[in-house]
Amino acid sequence: MDRPNFLYFITDQHRADWLGCYGHPMVRTPNIDSIAGAGTRFEQFFVASPVCMPNRASLMTGRYPGTHGLRYNGCILPTSANTFVDVLRSGGYNTASIGKSHLQPMTDRAPIGRDPFDSGPIPEAWKADPESYDHEQPCRYESNSQYRIPLPYYGFDHIDMVTGHGDKAGGHYQQWFRERHENWQELTSNESQLPHNYTCPQAFRTPIPEDSYPTAFVRDRAMDYLRTTGTSEQPFFAFVSFPDPHHPFNPPGKYWDMYNPDDFDLRIRYPDHKNPPPTLLDAKLAFDAGKLPGSPQAVFMAKDQHVREAMALTAGMISMVDDAIGEVIDVLKETGQYDNTVIIFNSDHGDYLGDFNLLLKGPWPRDGITRVPMIWSDPATRKEQVSPSLASTIDIAPTILERAGIRPYFGMQGHSFVESINGGEGARKSVMVEHNDGGRRMGFASPARVRVLINDDWHLCVYKDETWGELYDRVADPDHLNNLWESDSHVEIRAGLTAELLNQVIGQMDESPRSELLA
Repeated sequence: MDRPNFLYFITDQHRADWLGCYGHPMVRTPNIDSIAGAGTRFEQFFVASPVCMPNRASLMTGRYPGTHGLRYNGCILPTSANTFVDVLRSGGYNTASIGKSHLQPMTDRAPIGRDPFDSGPIPEAWKADPESYDHEQPCRYESNSQYRIPLPYYGFDHIDMVTGHGDKAGGHYQQWFRERHENWQELTSNESQLPHNYTCPQAFRTPIPEDSYPTAFVRDRAMDYLRTTGTSEQPFFAFVSFPDPHHPFNPPGKYWDMYNPDDFDLRIRYPDHKNPPPTLLDAKLAFDAGKLPGSPQAVFMAKDQHVREAMALTAGMISMVDDAIGEVIDVLKETGQYDNTVIIFNSDHGDYLGDFNLLLKGPWPRDGITRVPMIWSDPATRKEQVSPSLASTIDIAPTILERAGIRPYFGMQGHSFVESINGGEGARKSVMVEHNDGGRRMGFASPARVRVLINDDWHLCVYKDETWGELYDRVADPDHLNNLWESDSHVEIRAGLTAELLNQVIGQMDESPRSELLA
């Protein structure tokens, strides 16, 4: 028990309140609920950044995006960066990443939204890194032979890579899929979708069988890995990363119509906000004009029916992941490893998923995209409890290392929440969320730079170069419907929270590597 295994399940774009154990009235997640039934479920767990790549890099390093360097989607986590997985590996752990990694760009497209700059003979502030950063790009997986990623990869000695989302996911999954299906091109063609009556943007009824969908690939590779570790005395850390329920909305087989759109409720509507901020106003103007964003990744406002359809299909994807997790845990038990394995469930960020009729994510950091599930089931206790402690993605690395009995490296900015797992108080009085957008959207003249401070009572949001901001009372106004930024009676509260946010921003300075003290 001194050196437990770690089985870390993570989903993509999955808000906290879309699980049965977090109180969702419709989504059925009995297997994830069972993890919570034998573990600690965190009610106030927030991302370091509400975007895939920067938050995943924060998870791996225990550092904020402005420090580790992967600031927004399309950047890379430098291979010179240490991760907590490197530490586990050095401490004797067998390490595996199965599924989505997304620490390097998954496409070969050029970045969007970059401000024009007429550079001189040296174009960038940093010299080009000689390391290769294209291990997750499509070009590496075009051949039929499995692409071998140079190892260790950010600390992982075993890699089963999935890139992208939905039925057109790439990486090792795509190579496996092509081997299974001679008609793979037909199965992934936009013209081959099965008949349906959904009209929601990005709703696509894939003909791909359930057992050939990315979720099944991740499930099967995870089960294979656990069977290989079952006879080993070496502890393992397995990062099992599902690309769903990220859009497009295309659960396969029975999961497509497992839920009825009419059963879902649009709880928070546009008229509910008493003083809509410019971000929401911009989304409403685009909706009224009938405009959809040019990128399928960008937030948009949708019709009621479209939102309900997106909800039903998202629920189907979540239930498929839940079924897969149940099968993986069954193998963990069959191989005799359950009693010495910490099981973790988490997500990299959320989705507006109907808040004010918005879908996807954007530079408006509401709880829907910043608050994520965190469930920790520890073999030392295996008892159900709910923690009210504030915690952040950057806290995961030091927590796992403390539980493994291994010292972290200098420069981690997170705080272990082991005490909270054991029923004690957390180390935080507040959390900060950092969002750096890669493009211009939601009415911003330039890519948004946003910082958020959250404590038990308040939610403060500050936008670079903007004269407006947001302040919400989390107790009296949990849905954030009344912005108190301009309230005369809240001037002192706003000032105090702003000072605390500034203090945290100043504290982001990278303290590593530290210089030797002079004699």
